[in-house]
Order: sequence, then structure tokens, then C-alpha cells
Amino acid sequence: MEETEAAQSPPDSGETGYPAYFAARCDGLAELDAHLVRCRACPRLVGWREEVGAHPRAAFRDQEYWARPVPGFGPADAALAVVGLAPAAHGGNRTGRMFTGDASGDFLFAALHEAGLASQPTATHPGDGLELYGVRVTAPVHCAPPGNTPTPAERHTCRPWLAAEFGLLGPGLRAVVVLGAFGWQALLPVLGDAGWELPRPRPAFGHGVHLALPATGRRQPLHVLGSYHPSQRNTFTGRLTSEMLVEVLTRAAALAGLRSEPR
Repeated sequence: MEETEAAQSPPDSGETGYPAYFAARCDGLAELDAHLVRCRACPRLVGWREEVGAHPRAAFRDQEYWARPVPGFGPADAALAVVGLAPAAHGGNRTGRMFTGDASGDFLFAALHEAGLASQPTATHPGDGLELYGVRVTAPVHCAPPGNTPTPAERHTCRPWLAAEFGLLGPGLRAVVVLGAFGWQALLPVLGDAGWELPRPRPAFGHGVHLALPATGRRQPLHVLGSYHPSQRNTFTGRLTSEMLVEVLTRAAALAGLRSEPR
């Protein structure tokens, strides 16, 4: 009897089965986020996020780092999702809010504001007053990875959180902007498992790519658009300009039925 009960007990936060077990049982995004921030399923990521938090950059020496998984940010009834890669070591891993406190986030939120989808162009910390209009920002990996490069195994372990998040956003979700090839490769299988029919072969990532997924018996139509990631490598070289990102966000907002008024 004791062995049977032990086998059925929920996995510990440090076990690889923790995300799949709890993500599938959440009834809302608040519950999902509460379980997510306790996750310790990937030892390499746990070690790195805590190591960074214990040795902050000089500019942030007076701040206590979040150093935990970073949940998605934005309203629970969002019609548009923006999917990145993972939190930055001294950005989201420091502030506890997705894309907040680093150069990539500065670029993204300035573009969201320009597109009329954010209340202000800056994001510095969770209490800064930033509000997103019909948009939720998230990532396929919720812990800061060394070198900004999660392993395939880490992406797979973290995947249930993203799948549950998309399921909980519900029928109001109409469009997704995916920032970068990593997010594209991570998201498409999630959408397929959730009930959307993906074309074969699956389309390759590219800036401006637009994938229109038709309604199925389980899901409403969904538009998936690609954009280069607002990494400093892309923005400093001009591969991604503010105008390019604003154009993709504005188009996605229109497809999602949001009232976007570029500034």
C-alpha cells in the first residue's frame, strides 16, 4: 500500500516530471505561474540562475535577484502572444518579469508601445507601471540558460508550461509573434499537440513569415508570425530594426482583432 501511494504522489519540484504533472492540472494562469516559479527540474539551469543571482553585475549590486523561473507577463485573456527564447541572466532572471531589465526587452517594449500595445516604452521592474494591451509575453524556456542557449532536453522538460499557458489563454488567442528560430522550433510542436493542424513539411522560420492555421474541431483559427529576435546581435547590426518589429507587431495585432494605433 505504501509503495502504491508513493508511486502516485506528485513529483518533487526537482524532478523532471514536475512540469508535466502540475502544468496539466492547472485551472488558470495564476495557478500555473505559482507552480512554475517553484520548478527546479533542470539542474544546469537551476545552478546557473542561482550562480548569477549570487554574483550580480556591479550596476545591480544593491538588488536582490529573482533567480527563479520567470512566468509569462500579460493579461489572461490576451488575443496576441509574443514568444521569445528564455529570460536573460541579468534581465528577467534579475527582475522576475519576462523581457524586463535588459537590452532585448528595452527594444521589444519600445516596439510594443510604438504599436499601441503597451502603456509605456520602458520596462525596468515589476512595479514600474507597465501594462500590456491584449498581449502576453512568454518563452519556451523559463529559466536563464548559460550563454543564452538552452539544451534540447531543457526545452523539452520546460515545454509543458508553454503548452498549458496556450491552452489556458483559451479561444480568445488569435495570433502569435515568435521571436527567433529557437522559439519557432519550440512552439510549432506545442501548437500541433494542442489541436491545430500544421502543414507538412513544417514551414521554416524567417522574419515576416506568416503561418495561418485553420480552425479545427478543438481550436479556433490562429495566425503565427515570425520576427527576428531583438537580441543585441540583431539590433546592433541592423538585421532587425525597430520599424521591422513594429510592422510585424502591428500586423499581428490586426489579425488578433486588437485595436493597435501606431504612434
